[in-house]
Amino acid sequence: MRYLSIVSLFLTAAILAACGGGAKPVSRPAQSPAAQSATIQITGAGATFPFPLYSRWFYEYGAKDPSVRFNYQSIGSGGGIRQVTAKTVDFGASDAILNAEQRAAAPDLLMFPTVAGADVIAYNLQDAAGQPVPGGLKLTPGVIAAIFLGEITQWNDSRLAQLNPDVQLPAQNIVVAHRSDGSGTTFLFTSYLSQVSEAWKQKVGVGTSVEWPVGVGGKGNEGVSGVIRQQPGSLGYVELAYAAQNKIAYASVQNSAGAFVAPTLASITAASDAFGNALPADMGQLLVNAPGKESYPISGYTFLLLYKDMADCAKAQKLASFVQWAITEGDQTATELLYAPLGSNVEQKVVQRLKTLTCEGGKPVTGK
Repeated sequence: MRYLSIVSLFLTAAILAACGGGAKPVSRPAQSPAAQSATIQITGAGATFPFPLYSRWFYEYGAKDPSVRFNYQSIGSGGGIRQVTAKTVDFGASDAILNAEQRAAAPDLLMFPTVAGADVIAYNLQDAAGQPVPGGLKLTPGVIAAIFLGEITQWNDSRLAQLNPDVQLPAQNIVVAHRSDGSGTTFLFTSYLSQVSEAWKQKVGVGTSVEWPVGVGGKGNEGVSGVIRQQPGSLGYVELAYAAQNKIAYASVQNSAGAFVAPTLASITAASDAFGNALPADMGQLLVNAPGKESYPISGYTFLLLYKDMADCAKAQKLASFVQWAITEGDQTATELLYAPLGSNVEQKVVQRLKTLTCEGGKPVTGK
């Protein structure tokens, strides 16, 4: 855990430095020892998928409300669900929709979507002439499934070559990179593969952690990004912001309408809009394989996990205020870091659900 905290600090610093052209960090006035002791500390754990954004949001909200400090451990969705279920943290974060077993273990746990993002198929490849292959390599659902099933093992496989006739693909082994920890990024990716490939659905299925047929594991989006950067010939799935920040090339993916679409804010929003009127009561909605020519097919929401009745009213009020601020005022930061803000319809439903939160045995949560 100490190692993860150190990694989180370094990644946060890198994110703030990288975004220097956008919203500038706000200087906070020095606090007296008495004021520091009165600060409300809120702890959370979970998804690495939204970590670049949550780090910025927590920093910016701390400048807006110096009475609250957030400590978030980027440990993966599986770990976040376990910790919030055990009530060792004040909130969890997950890209995975809670399953029946998790709901039974924590029946009062509510999901709140915050933004939409995308899993990208990232790669580190040089062509047959030794030149880096830029982003935009074309991949179909069948080819992606075949690579992760271990059926396509060479970069110059005829199925890849036919999709990319302008690229001199090398006779080189594909090194598949995947998550080694419980991960909402994996849940999103395997949900997509299970919808587009019957073979994947039958042999592997959906989960935050699965038995991978092939590949090398990395811990967190950070770990998979590291594998791809360091291993020539590698290919894996990571959240869009990590690929962009690490300058890793990523593919355009053929969607359900037959169009090859790059992961962008516009194509993620298109996927969200395609399901905008079908948000279920528990807000646990998948966005994968969305209809429409503009939709990026491996898109999904990321969720904060809050208890309907929280043990500490002071923390509950601060947490509810933060969530409302993030989804209504944090749009610029989200778009800077390549996350798609919620559509107005979904945003309104989240705000209304925040008003149902209670604390200390049924007291209304105020301060929202």
